[in-house]
Amino acid sequence: MNDTTENTGAMQVDVTLVRQLAELLDTTQLTEIEVEDGSRRIRVARKAAQAAPVAHYAPPAPAPVSAPLSIPQAEVGASAPAISASAVKSPMVGTVYLAANPEAKPFSTVGQKVNAGDTLLIIEAMKVMNTIVAPSAGTVTAILVENGQPVEFDQPLVVVE
Repeated sequence: MNDTTENTGAMQVDVTLVRQLAELLDTTQLTEIEVEDGSRRIRVARKAAQAAPVAHYAPPAPAPVSAPLSIPQAEVGASAPAISASAVKSPMVGTVYLAANPEAKPFSTVGQKVNAGDTLLIIEAMKVMNTIVAPSAGTVTAILVENGQPVEFDQPLVVVE
């Protein structure tokens, strides 16, 4: 037996691999990682120190709207995007980012076709990046927020029709 494995009954554990996975958790700020190699499977997990775990939010299908959304007259202009029932709304308070980093291309653009589950943007809340995905396939007809903008719960973010 080499010095990087320990005999734990019938299974041999590669301690070096477990340590590398734990370091990967720290550097990527993930809470769990799992690798599989043939019949051997290793899962390393830790509890989040601060915030709720990272979650992928797909808002439920929009319910029928009984009253139209009113926009103050000062905000209505010839180029004002129509905020419809198909707008993807923020599931939390946070800061919105339209790309993975400042040099990266945006996750979505107006006119882009998207599939259900495609990433539209991310919202940072309490140092956790939360992916906001398209609830259904369609075309992005409006992006209602700017990169780095603070957003409120239930604020319309992107219209996918």
